[in-house]
Amino acid sequence: MFFLPLFDNNPTNRTPIVTRAIIIACILVFLYQIGLTDRLERLFIFSYGAIPALITGAEIRPGYFSDIPDKATLFTSIFMHGGLLHLGGNMLYLWIFGDNVEDSMGPVRFTLFYLACGVAATLTHIAIDPSSVTPLVGASGAIAGVLAAYLMLYPHAEVRVMIVILIFVRWASFPAVAVLAGWLIIQFLSAPASLSSDGGGVAYFAHIGGFVAGLILTPFMRQSSHPIFPAKEKETNENDRLTVLNRQAIKNAFVERYRRPVSHAKTANKKANAKVTTDHIRRSRRHLPNVKSSHRKQDEDK
Repeated sequence: MFFLPLFDNNPTNRTPIVTRAIIIACILVFLYQIGLTDRLERLFIFSYGAIPALITGAEIRPGYFSDIPDKATLFTSIFMHGGLLHLGGNMLYLWIFGDNVEDSMGPVRFTLFYLACGVAATLTHIAIDPSSVTPLVGASGAIAGVLAAYLMLYPHAEVRVMIVILIFVRWASFPAVAVLAGWLIIQFLSAPASLSSDGGGVAYFAHIGGFVAGLILTPFMRQSSHPIFPAKEKETNENDRLTVLNRQAIKNAFVERYRRPVSHAKTANKKANAKVTTDHIRRSRRHLPNVKSSHRKQDEDK
């Protein structure tokens, strides 16, 4: 059994420019990466991935690696991925939760927040094994920080989830706090086993490091209009909580979630234009002759 978040019911007030730019950048880097030969792809990953031994100075950077500072890989590694599933999973989580966090912080602060969480995640991974020569790649640590921010800012938002049990697929709606708490528990349960793994694998400690960084930074990076752990609204739709949804309900909810929002300015302009048009019609009618009365008078004269 496993579950996969699909989208939330938490629309934003602005276009998530930074979130979309990060997703596009990660996809472009991955497309470039898979277009290389096996040898060049391996060299690309080792050159731009974050290798703990190089960053700590335990090893010297080989001359055939790309000539960039070792510490610069703290940033370049955030935009790299080890495979299609790695990329797809990370971008899905960023697509679902990133736009709301960006909306609560603004594009500039969100950019700094995202990079800071990514660096914190990598440093946590390095602290666990500073002499490792295995490159760390992926946006998972930075996205873990985004999940922490979402948990603090929108704990009661509803997340639509796909649940797979053997060959059965079901769709359901859960509070964000339940979905993200489940994700966090998996990280903590899996982290000890990753210590005994040789070489590659999932960097669970990097996820935990990024999540903790998100918890610490969110209160300082958010806008004052977005409270931390807001109280749940009294008026809720009982049908949206912990309910199993059919396919049509999921489709309708998805369309409603990502429907292009109309700004307040456009709405006001439409109302103003409608009012002007209505007033114009009313004034025009005052000057029009009463056609029915004219016909009646002509009939009477006849």
